[in-house]
Amino acid sequence: MKYGLIGCGMMGQEHIQNVNLLDDTRITHVYDPVPDLAAHAAQLAGGATVAASLEDVVDAVDAVVIVSPNHLHLGQLEAIAARKTLPILVEKPLYTASEEATRVAHFARDYKAPVWVAMEYRYMPPVAAFLSRQKSVTGGLQMLSIREHRFPFLPKIGDWNRFNRNTGGTLVEKCCHFFDLMRLATGAEAVRVMASAGQAHNHVAEVYDGQTPDIWDHGYVLVDFANGMRAMLELCMFAEGSTYQEEISGVGPKGKIECLVPGPGRFWPDHLGTPPTPQLIVSPRDPRGPLREDIPVDPAILAAGDHNGSTFYQHQKFRAAALGQGPVEVTLGDGAAAVALGLAAQESARTGQAVLI
Repeated sequence: MKYGLIGCGMMGQEHIQNVNLLDDTRITHVYDPVPDLAAHAAQLAGGATVAASLEDVVDAVDAVVIVSPNHLHLGQLEAIAARKTLPILVEKPLYTASEEATRVAHFARDYKAPVWVAMEYRYMPPVAAFLSRQKSVTGGLQMLSIREHRFPFLPKIGDWNRFNRNTGGTLVEKCCHFFDLMRLATGAEAVRVMASAGQAHNHVAEVYDGQTPDIWDHGYVLVDFANGMRAMLELCMFAEGSTYQEEISGVGPKGKIECLVPGPGRFWPDHLGTPPTPQLIVSPRDPRGPLREDIPVDPAILAAGDHNGSTFYQHQKFRAAALGQGPVEVTLGDGAAAVALGLAAQESARTGQAVLI
């Protein structure tokens, strides 16, 4: 299969390195308005063609991967649809503003090829193990807690990720992953969201074209679901000293299950030795736990990106869907619902009021 890549920044390069690990698949065309980024991506892909436009990519390939800044995703999906019908993997978030939801619905209705929204966190091996075993361990999930303690937003070309107008806000940009996991784990849709969040430390001394970044760096979000389950997100983006970046806990009448996910290995300090291994922890009520299980990741896959191997496993499944050999596991509907939840959380934090969905 011949893939085209739209957007050649840091995450685009991670996609290249993971597609390079797939059999009978390669990125043959890349496009980015920044020439140096496109040239580097083409080299990383093993000699891809640097295209002059998105349309030139679409005309030459079998599938497209969109890894551009958030606020460009929806317009690029529409531009592809106007040109050709191809399988698409589009990075999260699917859209960034509530007024775009209708456009997403129209696109989903009319576009006939597979479209996969890149929710990599589903495919982190410890998270996948948590999701597959949570029902049997808990006896039916009742409470779900997700904590991410991590590093600040990294620099991006044009500093686009420093401003809410480009990202949708932190609770959309960063946290749609977690709202996707909440929906998947509970098997239900959110009905009420309550959030408190803000910008405490990160980027407050930065200025771009006379503007100070307004992107939030910490917060709490509570979510009630239609089936009576409850979930909570705790986010802190000035906590890179943590052993684990993500900690997920699910509790039900039979017991508790947790997973611990380390951050990118390249950020682990050399003086601390070997980076931590992901873990799954099962804590039944009777007999009482906990029981710990390491969930290692193939080093070659781990080295291909910053997401605990998940980008590779996602690409395996997307390729199968593109060839008609498997389902689209993260649909346009999933991507849209995660954004809607994130926008509701942004609104709740902004107003101090609960938001009904």
